[in-house]
Amino acid sequence: MLSFLKRLLPSSMRSDVVTIPVIRLQGAIMAGGGQLRPTLSLASTAGVIEKAFAFKSAPAVAISINSPGGSPVQSRLIFQRIRDLAQEKNKRVIVFVEDVAASGGYMIALAGDEIVADPSSIVGSIGVVSASFGFQDLLKKIGVERRVHTAGKNKAVLDPFREERPEDVERLKALQLEVHDTFIDLVKDRRGVRLADDPELFTGLFWSGKRGLALGLVDALGDMRGFLRARYGDKVRLKLVAPQRGLLGRRIGLIGSQLFTGRQDDAADLAASAAMGVADAAEQRALWARFGL
Repeated sequence: MLSFLKRLLPSSMRSDVVTIPVIRLQGAIMAGGGQLRPTLSLASTAGVIEKAFAFKSAPAVAISINSPGGSPVQSRLIFQRIRDLAQEKNKRVIVFVEDVAASGGYMIALAGDEIVADPSSIVGSIGVVSASFGFQDLLKKIGVERRVHTAGKNKAVLDPFREERPEDVERLKALQLEVHDTFIDLVKDRRGVRLADDPELFTGLFWSGKRGLALGLVDALGDMRGFLRARYGDKVRLKLVAPQRGLLGRRIGLIGSQLFTGRQDDAADLAASAAMGVADAAEQRALWARFGL
């Protein structure tokens, strides 16, 4: 009789079924979020991370990552939120790499107690990059004069409309080295003795998941379903935890959840939003393109 009643219960309530909450983190990492493609930031992921760790009976949280990187600050904030909740809720974190977990994407992956990658996925790129354009010759060609007035001699460093100064580049590189050192320390702290003694490990190079296993950047090769079934049994249940998206929270075209009334000011806002969306898309496309994606 008890066996019969047990079968009537939802699978998540049966004692012989292990439920593992699953989070999918996909997109470039940047504050504020993109308009045309999904992006990651602490603000956009905090809710779903909290929900996943709220599963009281789950022994672990599975996180699927597919990100080419982006903001080092947002990457570290997401990493720290995952680690804080893992310790608070006493849960194991298992990270699964999809196409790519590189740069900031790999920084987030470091939140995992274990990192599992597909043999053909891309991992690594432990470095820091800054990219911009120089438009000073274009201004001369079209007859436009750039006028900048500052209080503070270094307030307009690396202005893309002025000639690049060596001292500005030197200052930027010093900043990059500090950020890079923070990244390296985090990798060493999380991966420890698992890391291979390879001189190119922290040069910004990236590798396949198979090579990443040899370098100690990942712990195993495989896929989420197969790995979790082998770990927790054939009856393991994967529960995708998705963010809530109400009617007003849905993005509409290029303009996000912003509402437009048809006034003249709104037309200008719409044009500005569209331009920002195109710029965001170009920036994100460049991040993915670095890895042939």
